[in-house]
Amino acid sequence: MSLLIISHLQKHYPIKSGLLQRAAAYVHAIDDVSFKVSEGETVGLVGESGCGKSTLGRCILRLVEPSSGKILYKGADTAEIDRRELWRSIQMVFQDPMSSLNPRLTIGYIIGEPLLVRGMKGPEAKTKVMALLGEVGLNPEHYGRYPHEFSGGQRQRIMVARALITDPEFIVLDEPTSSLDVSVQAKTLNLLNALKDRLNVTYLFISHDLSVIKHMSDRILVMYVGKLVEMARKKDLFVDTLHPYTQLLIESIPLPKSRIGEGRFGSLEAMEIPSNINVPKGCRFQPRCPQAMEICRSIEPDLNEVKPEHFVACHLYK
Repeated sequence: MSLLIISHLQKHYPIKSGLLQRAAAYVHAIDDVSFKVSEGETVGLVGESGCGKSTLGRCILRLVEPSSGKILYKGADTAEIDRRELWRSIQMVFQDPMSSLNPRLTIGYIIGEPLLVRGMKGPEAKTKVMALLGEVGLNPEHYGRYPHEFSGGQRQRIMVARALITDPEFIVLDEPTSSLDVSVQAKTLNLLNALKDRLNVTYLFISHDLSVIKHMSDRILVMYVGKLVEMARKKDLFVDTLHPYTQLLIESIPLPKSRIGEGRFGSLEAMEIPSNINVPKGCRFQPRCPQAMEICRSIEPDLNEVKPEHFVACHLYK
């Protein structure tokens, strides 16, 4: 069953200029993106910084309103649902916990505030918060402490607890481990996996790190300059990679020195990222693609299913 359906989603930010502040150009953050998320699965969304991943996550929660397209949650258009009602079922864990936590409030109040807003009595809310602190690996005595008294990993656990307090069915995880060191990353990822199984929640996991996405996801979406370029089950994506951009992402995963330079397509680091304002004509990846053909410079490829449950937007697989 599809819990979330995104259909032809677009988000363009106007760049205004002149005395009348008219739109002179647009930032193409998201361009015609469509996909589904089934109940109980973890979908990974991966791509370089600036490709539109976080904007997509914010559109799902209506923290950002889309320019066009539809987002259906349990068959209902989210544009027609009161945001307060939507946030009962959908929550988000943001990338930087320190900028998301009010330094003047205790974590007990930060986590329990949604319950108080919904009319739950203070003692009852405190009991639920204390139980949830244990679920995410924190101690009851942490209830009265302030955000600055915790490490980065602990603050991220607080963010997870705040997202879980309303018993959501769907959580958007926006690069939740990017600011953590490797050992703390592993503990946080294992915690998220354990909570998913125990609480039966569905994740959209956003990251630029393909190795983290591989560890967490059942299915992976690859995004490039506002478009999905490949979409497949995890095993299919890594065993039978189709899009040249996905191949470059995989080859950019850090490897032992003895294997450096074995990639077929070179390095992404040496290639200039195209602008989201002046989007390349034809395929958006063609200025960086080592396999670009003449058709790639004039016609933008559609996202087509070339193998069962394996979609790719590339002229190589027409």
